[in-house]
Amino acid sequence: MNEGKLADRGSTLGGRILKVDHAGEQGAVNIYRAQIFVARWTAPSLVPELREFKSHEERHRALFWAELQRRGVRRCRSYWLCGIGGWVLGLLTGLLGRHAIAATTVAVERVVLGHLKTQLRELSGKDEAAVHVISQIVEEEQLHHDQSASHMRAGHVWAKLLSPVVAASTETVIWLGMRL
Repeated sequence: MNEGKLADRGSTLGGRILKVDHAGEQGAVNIYRAQIFVARWTAPSLVPELREFKSHEERHRALFWAELQRRGVRRCRSYWLCGIGGWVLGLLTGLLGRHAIAATTVAVERVVLGHLKTQLRELSGKDEAAVHVISQIVEEEQLHHDQSASHMRAGHVWAKLLSPVVAASTETVIWLGMRL
């Protein structure tokens, strides 16, 4: 396949969305990877759940990568940025303990779920392969949100402080990824 065709396939809306979603999954894997590392001391009861979430995100990343490869599209330029950012976010929130871990997941997933639903609407009838891949992950992303929300106490300081910062950071990374 020549370079022109690679560029064309990656520049379609579906291709750009899949690239950013793939990079986002790299970030999510690294959030959980770092949280697991630290939560062994700060929130050991969450470690099995975090491992489960990480395995879901690894599967999601593989789904997006398989579709990108099928299309002949390279990964997003923000892939490594998402990975490093995810690791740092996971490490910091893991150090802050159980409520910070839960607040982080809730904030990230709230933003991600909103974007996934928008993507499904925008791509419906235009790129059914992308719709199929995105549809496969929505249920597990909702599970991550809901299970993490069950660990939070209403009005807890981490929910108040972390949620807006994490949500804004997630939105920014997605915005940036769509423009790279």
